[in-house]
Amino acid sequence: MAERDVGRAAVGAALFFVVAPGGVAGLAPYLISGWRREHLLPGALRAVGAVLIVLGVLSVVESFARFVLRGHGTPAPVAPPKHLVVSGQYRHVRNPMYVALVAIVVGQAVWLGSAALAIYAVVLLGLFHLRVVTYEEPQLVTLFGVESATYRQAVPRWLPRVSPWRAGQATIAQESRDRRTRG
Repeated sequence: MAERDVGRAAVGAALFFVVAPGGVAGLAPYLISGWRREHLLPGALRAVGAVLIVLGVLSVVESFARFVLRGHGTPAPVAPPKHLVVSGQYRHVRNPMYVALVAIVVGQAVWLGSAALAIYAVVLLGLFHLRVVTYEEPQLVTLFGVESATYRQAVPRWLPRVSPWRAGQATIAQESRDRRTRG
C-alpha cells in the first residue's frame, strides 16, 4: 500500500472514529447521563468500570489502526478494507470494536451508577447484533468469499476465544485460488 493511500485511509479512519465511536460511546452517553453520577457504587466496582472504559478505548483505537495498516481501508462502510482483517484482536473475536464500545458504555454505567446507561448498553448490543447479522456478515462474504466464511466458522462473533485463531494451510491455499480467480 502506497504511503499516500495509508495517509488517506488514516484520515478517513480518524474522521469516522470521531463520528461513529465518538457518537456511540461519547456523545450518546453524555446526552443520556450528562456525566452525572446517579448512584454511588462501591469503589472497587467503580474501578472495574474505569478499567472497562480504558480497555474499551484502547481496543477501539487498536482496531481502527489495524483496519488502516492491515486491511488497507477503514471501518467505515464507504471506505472498507481491501483485505479481511484477521490479526490481533480479530484472532479472538470477530467484532472487537462493537464489544469494546459496549464495554465502554457498561464501564460508564458502572462508573456513574447509571441504570439508563446500562439499558443503553443492552440496546446497543442488540443493535450491533442486528447490523452484524443482516449487513456486515453477508457483505464480508460478498467481498472476501471463502476466507470470510472460514474465519466466521472459527472465530466467535461476541465472546472471545481464549487461544488465537490461525488460518490453516487449506485456508491459505483456497485464498490463493480465490485471488487468482478474482484477478
